[in-house]
Amino acid sequence: MNAYHIWRSASGESKVLLVSVLCVNLGFYSFIPYLSIYLTGSFGWSLALTGVLLGVRQLSQQGVTFLGGLLADRLGCKPTLVAGLFVRAAGFGSFAVCSELWQFFLSAVLSGLGGALFEPAFQAAFARLTPQELRKPLFSLKNMLVNIAMIASTLLGSLLLSLDFRFLSLGTGLIYFVLALYVLKGLRPLEVDIHGHNVAEDIVSILKDVPFVLYTLILVGYYFLYMQLYLTIPRAAAIATGDQTSVAYIYATVSVSVIVLQLRVTRLAEKFPSRFLPIGAGTLCMGFGLLLFGMADGLAAMCACSVLFAVGTMIAAPLLLDAIPSFAPPGKLASYYGFNGYAMAVGGALSTSLGGWLYDTGTGLGAGWLPWVGCFVVSLLAAGCFYWFYMKKEVVSPSAGQP
Repeated sequence: MNAYHIWRSASGESKVLLVSVLCVNLGFYSFIPYLSIYLTGSFGWSLALTGVLLGVRQLSQQGVTFLGGLLADRLGCKPTLVAGLFVRAAGFGSFAVCSELWQFFLSAVLSGLGGALFEPAFQAAFARLTPQELRKPLFSLKNMLVNIAMIASTLLGSLLLSLDFRFLSLGTGLIYFVLALYVLKGLRPLEVDIHGHNVAEDIVSILKDVPFVLYTLILVGYYFLYMQLYLTIPRAAAIATGDQTSVAYIYATVSVSVIVLQLRVTRLAEKFPSRFLPIGAGTLCMGFGLLLFGMADGLAAMCACSVLFAVGTMIAAPLLLDAIPSFAPPGKLASYYGFNGYAMAVGGALSTSLGGWLYDTGTGLGAGWLPWVGCFVVSLLAAGCFYWFYMKKEVVSPSAGQP
């Protein structure tokens, strides 16, 4: 089944969500990577301080995503999703008027809170509207659309930044604002599964789901690696080429690789007896790609290494999302997606803050290999944990009993 047939097989409302995937990622990738370039260039921030800002944005999103999921399970996915898009629009747009340190951090928190609202609501709506037999193909198509957005974002982000950072800020904010109106019109309200548990009881029940909590903890390693796309990779590409917009070539390489190969890689990954083995293999592949990226001495070599990184994401990304409904009992799917967001919160915050510190420290010590070796070690640990997770199936079997 190719991408066209997968699109045709999707319901009209699933198509609304797929368009939302494209637009959300277009706005995100047009802004966040260039924000770090802008702050370290025009404002003279250190990469470590820039990493802290990005980490605060990540924590303000993923650290609150669990609450966003709880709201979506109670108020409905559509109103929570639309509200989150409006808040993200305000957050990105407000960067245009920032000049002081506290203002940048306030805008970062606001944009993160928007994501905390719409992300679990979107994931739950996507899973609810997708039949089980189409879930993996549609998650693969979703991953392809993310990378199509990345390609388009390199053009849009570079163009707007070349005009003025304020155009970049306001333009990406406008994308989210228009998208909120589109979802408001095109997506029907999903039924809310009302149950007798209060919020505290739901939180306790998820924390007692040991297999799911372990799965979320292990995913921290995956997101530590993935979030290097937003900090160390743009910085390394800019230094290697002397051109701040050269990261566009890296993103284009990753994106084209995913668009061309994603469905083939997904079909191969489905032959594994467990989701957890290929997720671990993909994580290890990402780490090895980053290790080679750190040793590359030119843009062409960096692009070649980024293909290996992309293959790792192609293996892991669709499966790690598809695994979550197998843990979640009825009525708590958005809450489970929200709690799983803590993996991205912790992994992303460590990636940007610790990753930035390792980069600055390695540069100061003349050990430019330091952050890249650190990434490879993380990938080894994560892959080992996923293998352990697979071997301990009798301990970590999904609670919801779904295949």
